Amino acid sequence: MFLAGLLLFTLVYAGMAHAGGWSWYLLLFFLYGLYAAATEGITKAWISNIVPPTETATAIGTYTALQSICTLLASTLTGWIWTEYNATAAFLITAATSLAVLFYIWMTVPTE
Repeated sequence: MFLAGLLLFTLVYAGMAHAGGWSWYLLLFFLYGLYAAATEGITKAWISNIVPPTETATAIGTYTALQSICTLLASTLTGWIWTEYNATAAFLITAATSLAVLFYIWMTVPTE
């Protein structure tokens, strides 16, 4: 499910680079919502299964803090790319990066 969510994220950002009208944007925002639903809870459940029960809150808090820092850095970098090049480049680079992450997780994380 997590990988399906990442695939949706990749498709949404690639789609944003080429969207040509309001109907496309509405579809892409709907798919973005599906991505969020497919990944948000799973990551926290994943963390809960990895750490001891007494450390779950700390682990989820640490994950959320690091996620926020990474979001700030990624947004800053994407804004720079958008300004220096264009929106299409920003969306396509984001899509390519998320696709690379998807393949990395697919190849390295064992399935149960």
